[in-house]
Amino acid sequence: MKSVKPLLYKDGFWAFLMLLPNLIGFLMFLLLPVFATFVISFSSWNLTDSFAFNGFDNYKELFHDPVFIQVMGNTFYFTIASVPIGIVISLLLAVFLNQKLRFIRFYRAAFFIPVISSMVAVSVIWQWIYNPEYGLLNYALSWFGIDGPAWLTDPQWAMPTVILTTIWKSLGFNMLIFLAGLQSISESYYEAADIEGAKWYSKFWHITLPLLSPTTFFVTVMSIINSFQVFDTVYLMTQGGPARSTSVLVYYIFQNAFQYFRMGYASAMAYVLFFIVLMITFIQFWRQKKWSIY
Repeated sequence: MKSVKPLLYKDGFWAFLMLLPNLIGFLMFLLLPVFATFVISFSSWNLTDSFAFNGFDNYKELFHDPVFIQVMGNTFYFTIASVPIGIVISLLLAVFLNQKLRFIRFYRAAFFIPVISSMVAVSVIWQWIYNPEYGLLNYALSWFGIDGPAWLTDPQWAMPTVILTTIWKSLGFNMLIFLAGLQSISESYYEAADIEGAKWYSKFWHITLPLLSPTTFFVTVMSIINSFQVFDTVYLMTQGGPARSTSVLVYYIFQNAFQYFRMGYASAMAYVLFFIVLMITFIQFWRQKKWSIY
């Protein structure tokens, strides 16, 4: 009893007690599934047959699966196209919204609304905009004599359409991060530049961008990770079509796991995705000192 009573007066005990529900949830719903997925990736389990290990057969099959190679290409295409464009637009938007303008809070809130909007609602709206017959986009293009394509059913235009929607949806989040970074830059730098007669573009290039390098690094890392995990936009708008032109890796994992019931094969793909994201993130952190002044 002597050892128990003092324990009740220790901050560490109560801190652990308060963290215990979250820790249990972490172990049950994150850490345990991660290890279970790793074990399942070495099996041929399909939810109905008995569990049986098949070694590295799932991993070997991946590199002979033309669909897997195609969806990997689509995933890299999505990342390479969406990340730089999204970062540049959100940075320029943050610079604009960092000015002393009337109704500036309204503008900031308006650009952030898509981030907190339901992806289902966003998909419905954009599917209506992209509709080739009565969509707003083709209607606007007709003013200039342009016959717009079938955006979501044309293999050539389906992926750019998904990329555009994703950029629009996530623009406000990156803008908010850049805005916080801009507001942390001291005005003394710009005042010194004004004394020297520097133009606005010179201040942006030599002051704003270098001092924003830590923020840019964070936004870049998070954007790349999120782009490799894109799923809901594809699932709701195109279902990976047409002709798998928008099928990305996470969507293919979903199909193998919950449509084809190839849990072992899907788990192997999940771990391939994990190692790809891990390596890209490691390279970014390794190269951080080359382009960040901090």
